[in-house]
Amino acid sequence: QVQLVESGGGLVQAGGFLRLSCAASGGTVSRTVMGWFRQAPGNEREFVAAMGWSGISTYYTDSVKGRFTISRDNAKNTVSLQMNNLKPEDTAVYYCNTMLSIATMRGQGAWGQGTQVTVSS
Repeated sequence: QVQLVESGGGLVQAGGFLRLSCAASGGTVSRTVMGWFRQAPGNEREFVAAMGWSGISTYYTDSVKGRFTISRDNAKNTVSLQMNNLKPEDTAVYYCNTMLSIATMRGQGAWGQGTQVTVSS
């Protein structure tokens, strides 16, 4: 069983930036597609970004293309999400998770606690 712990969230003004980190323990994610998801108040959890195990294949939801960048360090068993030019609509709790494939756009494992990102106007 892999445990995932997200960190790096915080309060920033619109146009600011944050870098989120996801640390995996209890197993390796080096050969697993990893993704970032978010859940805004009153909304369902949605897909944000995904990266294949090699770090070559990526996919982003349209609303974050050009602003967010997903990366991973398989040696450290971590996944990151660089978020630039943040907008108030990016406010949400952000989660990472393993994925069966990039095409599923869904997490397949247990969800962690997430990390809160709040973007003020």
